[in-house]
Amino acid sequence: MEQRKLGSTGPTVSALGLGCMGMSDIYGSADRGEAIATVQAAIDAGITLLDTGDFYAMGHNEMLVCEALKDISRDKVQISVKYGALRGPAGEFAGMDTRPAATKNFLAYSLQRLGTDYVDIYRPARLDPNVPIEETIGGLADLVKAGYIRHIGLSEVGSDTIRRAHAVHPIADLQIEYSLIERGIERDILKTCRELGIGITAYGVLARGLISGHWTRDSGKAGKDYRLMTPRFQGANLDANLALVESLRTIANDVGATPAQVAIAWVAAQGKEIVPLVGARTRNRLTESLGATRFTLTPAHLAALAKAFPPDVASGTRYAAEQMAHLDSEKPATA
Repeated sequence: MEQRKLGSTGPTVSALGLGCMGMSDIYGSADRGEAIATVQAAIDAGITLLDTGDFYAMGHNEMLVCEALKDISRDKVQISVKYGALRGPAGEFAGMDTRPAATKNFLAYSLQRLGTDYVDIYRPARLDPNVPIEETIGGLADLVKAGYIRHIGLSEVGSDTIRRAHAVHPIADLQIEYSLIERGIERDILKTCRELGIGITAYGVLARGLISGHWTRDSGKAGKDYRLMTPRFQGANLDANLALVESLRTIANDVGATPAQVAIAWVAAQGKEIVPLVGARTRNRLTESLGATRFTLTPAHLAALAKAFPPDVASGTRYAAEQMAHLDSEKPATA
């Protein structure tokens, strides 16, 4: 598989990464055995970057990744971990805590659950409004010096925060949502990252399955699926967004690929510093996603996609209003 370097200071990773969140509970019931087999199949196929978070099912996801990697050499993979999100016993989110002392505590538990003595990329999941970003990054820099983390990343923060963080310690990558129907990064954040030499790990490249070509009005109802509570998957928004998928399907047929493969390939084509994270939960979906690496979109295909998917084409916001309010990445840059 093609390799891409995450920014000027980050690691070299596979051109596709595997997002492991959905292998726990957020997208309804998951098959542990199939999830482990999928992680292992991804590594066999050349994927080296695995993304998880300590709050994904309250540690379940990290332990699942640990189990999947038990017979795999540690140096064959790069593990990216998000931290700082607080959760209650009912599963509710209860804010952020990225104070250096809390960061050390979160990392200690992650290392134990993952069965490793270091994390390749460690990043706060969101901006903590109560802690200056300089203080958070300073604490992370101390952990880099101590050898517990190799690189510092960020997640869903805007250009002003990126610049302030990067001034304290080099940032390897920014993890942020980016897809044919979510183009907010193009307003200024992508330019800022390129200027500073910061890579992009793009999640939501299939808009949480919405533009995969597999989602229907009846999808997700068999289990407790978080997506059904988000605006883009509801009512008239869903109808409008599924109509967009038909445009994608037409272009995909011309390419000789599936809608999901074209959507992934489009993100990968936006720059060599961008690594799409695919959230495949099964080996079948993984195989489909890997097919995105086996063709190149032509200028004509890219032009057709640009016409069918202009910025702000999606109906509904990507998160509910309460969560949108916590996204520093949605705030306009001041400079």
